[in-house]
This record gives sequence, structure tokens and C-alpha cells, in this order.
Amino acid sequence: MEKRHLGRTGLRVSRLGLGTMTWGRDTDEHEAAEQLKTFVDAGGTLVDTADVYADGGAEYLLSRLTDTLIPRAELVIATKAGSVPDADRRFDTSRGRMLAALDASLHRLGTDYVDLWQVHAYDPDTPTEETLHALDLAVGSGRARYAGLSNHSGWQLAKAATWQRAHHGRVPLASTQMEYSLLQRGIEREVLPAAQDAGLGLIASSPLGRGVLTGKYRHGVPPESRGASAYLSGFVQPYLGERSRHIVDALATAADGLASSPLAVALAWVRDRPGVASALVGARTAAQLQSALSVEALTLPEEIRGALDDVSAPAHRYPDQDWTEL
Repeated sequence: MEKRHLGRTGLRVSRLGLGTMTWGRDTDEHEAAEQLKTFVDAGGTLVDTADVYADGGAEYLLSRLTDTLIPRAELVIATKAGSVPDADRRFDTSRGRMLAALDASLHRLGTDYVDLWQVHAYDPDTPTEETLHALDLAVGSGRARYAGLSNHSGWQLAKAATWQRAHHGRVPLASTQMEYSLLQRGIEREVLPAAQDAGLGLIASSPLGRGVLTGKYRHGVPPESRGASAYLSGFVQPYLGERSRHIVDALATAADGLASSPLAVALAWVRDRPGVASALVGARTAAQLQSALSVEALTLPEEIRGALDDVSAPAHRYPDQDWTEL
């Protein structure tokens, strides 16, 4: 699998990454092992997790597999901190909370460092410079090799990246992780331009529109799908509307013309967008993951890419980047 530099850093990651949001909850150890082996055998390196996935269970499961199946050195492990199980406060990125979360993640992962440590989301109750200082301390102590953000708006990302580059001795940000797909192109308004300007690589999450772009929901909700899961149905529901159906129909037509699948075409579209360093794939089974990894051999013709661009184009309204509508 092709490797790409993560932003303006020396860190190289596989252009498809393995997401672990369901590990330890909907994906058991046997299935996770099959997925990880399939991923690494295909040349994949980037494995993305978070301290809140299955309440830490995903990180713990990954540690068991790096003990017995795949050597730790063969993986680029990315995790996140900042989400908290508090009804009054969804995110806490204070320095003390972040560093404690990192130590807990390292313990669960069974390693003394993570390759990429990410702030899970913006916390309006903590000064940005305090959160960024936690990243500096993590990298300075060797507990993290690189640092990035996740789920930050354009101005939040630009502020953080500028702060780190403007002050001597600070650790420049390497990446931002954001949802990006044919069904969700909102980051093109401000976040993606900010990331490219600051030299940050984009890690695209949910590149298959939370599973909707596979086409599995065209004729209803399959009983074994995420859309039928009590835990994840709310995650899928926003992408089951009329606009999404129109895009999925166009995607299916493009896939038929290429003798490919909607999954492969949708994933190839995201993977090769400007600024994308890696697109994360989360699968229920190893067979599903293998189907996604087969996209490595697919490059979309310019005509197909242009047609998909047009049918999924977001409205850019003043004062968005490159706005076309008032």
C-alpha cells in the first residue's frame, strides 16, 4: 500500500488507515485479530483509536494483538484524548486531564509511546494554549512522537497551528482528523483550506458516509448493519435522507460503469482528494475490510471524479471559503 507523509512531517502513514471505533464493543478479539492481520498483510500501517472507544476497550484490545500477532514497531498507532463521560461537559482538554488520559492510554496500549496523539475535539472551557502545552509536554517527554487535532473548525485549527509555529520550542501540529466523504464535504469550506495552508495532513474519518455509501441502505436498513444497532443507529440516520439517496444512486451508476463497487469508488474519491494523507476504514468483518483494501488498485477517471464532485458539491455561502452564494 502506498505511504504518504503526514503533513509537513517525516512521518509516513498508509493512505488507508484502520479505524477501531467498534473494537471491544461490537468487534471481539478474534474478529479484530483477523482485521488487523488483513490490514497489515495489505501493507497498512496507520491504526486509529481513542481512549473513549468502548471505554478504553479498543486500546486494550489493540495491545493484546501487538503482544501476540503484529509487532508494535510495524504499526503507526494514533489515539485521542479529550472526550469525557460527563453529562455537563462533553470535552475536557485541560492540561492535567489530557496528560492523565495519555498515561492511561499508554497503559492500556501496552506501549511507552504513541506515534500520533490527537485532541479529540475543541473544548471551549479550556484556553487553547493550555491544551497545546499538553501536546508539547507529551512529545517532549517521548510519550508521543507527533501531535494533531480532531474535530476542530477552521478558525480553531488555524489558531492552534499558528500558535505552535509562532512560538519557539513548540511542537508543530502534524494533522487534523475530520469526517470527509461524498455525503459530508463541509470541511472544504474552511477546515481543509486551513489545514493545507498550515501544512497539516488530513486523516479522513467515515469516508464511506458511515456505511451509507456502500449502497447497503438503498432499499432499507439491513438487520445486521450499524443502522440497525441500538448503539450506532443514530450515527447512521443523518445520512439516510433524500440528498444522500441521490448521491448514492449516482455513485452506484459510476461503480457500474467502472465494473467496481460503490464502496471502492467512494473510498477512492476521498483517498485521492487534495490534502488527504489517509482515509480511515472501519469494518464489521475482515471480509468487509478486504473489500475496502482492494481499492488500492483503483484510480478514478477524471470524468467520473468530476461527475461525483458535481452531484455531491456542498453550497458555499458567504463568508465561506470560495463562497458562491449569499
